[in-house]
Amino acid sequence: MPEVVGTKKSVGWTTVAFGDVVRQVKDKVDPQDSGLDRFVAGEHMDTDDLRLRRWGEIGVGYLGPAFHMRFKPGHVLYGSRRTYLRKVAVADFEGITANTTYVLESAEPKVLLPELLQFIMQTDAFNEHSVRESRGSVNPYVNFSDLAWFEFNLPPTQVQARIVEVLRAALNTKNRVGDAIYAASQVVTAKLHSAFPVDPHEPEAMLLGEAVELGKIQLKTGPFGTVLAASEYRDSGWPIVNPTEMKNGMIVHNGGPHVDDETASRLETYRLQKGDVLLARKGDFSKAILASEEHAGWVAGSDTIRLRLRSDDFLPEYLYFCIRSPQAKRVLMSHSHGTVMPGLNEKILGSVPIQRRDKSAQLEVVRFVGMCLSSVRSLLEHENECEQFFRSVLRHSLGMSGVVL
Repeated sequence: MPEVVGTKKSVGWTTVAFGDVVRQVKDKVDPQDSGLDRFVAGEHMDTDDLRLRRWGEIGVGYLGPAFHMRFKPGHVLYGSRRTYLRKVAVADFEGITANTTYVLESAEPKVLLPELLQFIMQTDAFNEHSVRESRGSVNPYVNFSDLAWFEFNLPPTQVQARIVEVLRAALNTKNRVGDAIYAASQVVTAKLHSAFPVDPHEPEAMLLGEAVELGKIQLKTGPFGTVLAASEYRDSGWPIVNPTEMKNGMIVHNGGPHVDDETASRLETYRLQKGDVLLARKGDFSKAILASEEHAGWVAGSDTIRLRLRSDDFLPEYLYFCIRSPQAKRVLMSHSHGTVMPGLNEKILGSVPIQRRDKSAQLEVVRFVGMCLSSVRSLLEHENECEQFFRSVLRHSLGMSGVVL
């Protein structure tokens, strides 16, 4: 029995199937002959963020044969792999994407306003349907044909327009806070750059790999699909920390996957302790977090590498800031493999230099950078409040009983 968004309908609302009002755009082109400059891959889309903030340049490096789908401004892009990541974005430029990213549009704008589609795809009911109908365990995917029979209640277009207006207002508030976070993060990056200007060939620098060999630091790559299958994910329990949950140095785990006690015990070697540094090993290498007491027992995701101190030579915060420094990112990018989605391993991570400083000098760096980072964290908390408000508006306008605000 198909699940329908909303249990009641107001006058004029009709129950429709997703595939009857939404069309999958299949505009195939050759990237090299398309005259287009940009492509969008999965790592360029962020969880619960409708804006495209990053992209790749066509012609710079290798672009795989799957990248042949053209999208245009206004099209909705949907990541069909690992749909629990909730990657929905609205294009504001023309470009190319892979066939695993669905390009969608309203099939009949007089029935479904194009501006409403993005919000329908952000409802809990749509996401739950997509996750439930996904296939495969290591890299689960959903077919468009299985999205097509998802049913929801659709109001008349004049009501849709009012819903869009309210949702846009809530979203704009969230986006303004996001812009402030970006600006504050740039200040943090500048301070990290001044704190870690180390030449890896200078005697004051120790390579991270050397610290590992000396037993000062332990590295552990997160569990692969053969160790942790998507079928073991739960809605509650012990959170799994993937790069999508890492945001400006914090873990933002709003509805991400969990594992139960039994699975968490089996994955004991992948669990976090206070003071661990967790780094994304694919895509954006600036994504890293420092585990606090709150995160003890949480599980490192498959796309991460965990750093754990085994001596008191370095402060956990100092190591964390070193890993987040622009210099570390440059080193990792220069040694990474892959072009569409750069990746790293423990050997590559060993190339990062760590400047040797005594504890007082390390503390000075930690305080120096930490003051700016605290401002970012305050803004992140505000952004999370805005996200919760937006979700509440979304539920009341589309996901519950057809209530129009």
